[in-house]
Amino acid sequence: MFPGIGTLINVIAIIGGAGLGIFVGHRLSSKTRNLLTDVLGLTTLLGAASALIPMWSSRYVNSLPSGWPLLVVLGSLIFGGLIGSALGLENRLDQLGEKLRKQFKASTESSFVEGFVTASLLFAIGPLAILGSISDGMSNGIDQLILKSTLDFFAAMAFASSLGWGVAVAALPVGLYQGFWTLVGLALGEILDGYQVDAMTIVGGVLLIGIGLRLLNIKHVAVGNLLPALAIAPLLALTVHAFA
Repeated sequence: MFPGIGTLINVIAIIGGAGLGIFVGHRLSSKTRNLLTDVLGLTTLLGAASALIPMWSSRYVNSLPSGWPLLVVLGSLIFGGLIGSALGLENRLDQLGEKLRKQFKASTESSFVEGFVTASLLFAIGPLAILGSISDGMSNGIDQLILKSTLDFFAAMAFASSLGWGVAVAALPVGLYQGFWTLVGLALGEILDGYQVDAMTIVGGVLLIGIGLRLLNIKHVAVGNLLPALAIAPLLALTVHAFA
């Protein structure tokens, strides 16, 4: 095997799941497709709850001064949101989705953009995307990305049944994103301490809550603008660990 094989498998799983979802979706009623999206929303919230568990782990709590474990997460989200808003990441994702919609000749009434943006965020921001890709780059195995590919296959199938081909196109940014982290793992080796991984995982869990709320039509959270928080979290945790 070669570095990046895990991401390649993940991309194929997303496209294959989306294709199957669209094929099956034509045979499902609108009410059933909406129900599937609701199930995805609830499952996303369940995944978010799992990602938040390190918040109370001894490795994370003992690595930071008293009171700082929550402040690191809060600070990461605030600074990440400010950066993302200044860069207009949410709008840029929407604009990219619109360009791809025109390229694929999807109708303006279709849910192409929503499918692309939602699936891109869901498939890219999970901790498995980063940790699995780094492990792949370091030649430590692709077990994590195989697990992620399995989850993404069924998620893409459920999403595409109601949101269409935009879900399949989300494989492009996912491939680029995970490819970047694979190169990081290949070039730099083990770059994050355990408590930094925990900080990133917790922030990812919060972002997953935002996606779950969007899928359930409860609250439209601009999760795209919060993406920089994933990069800030391990850096802020390192700073607090070293100086606070």
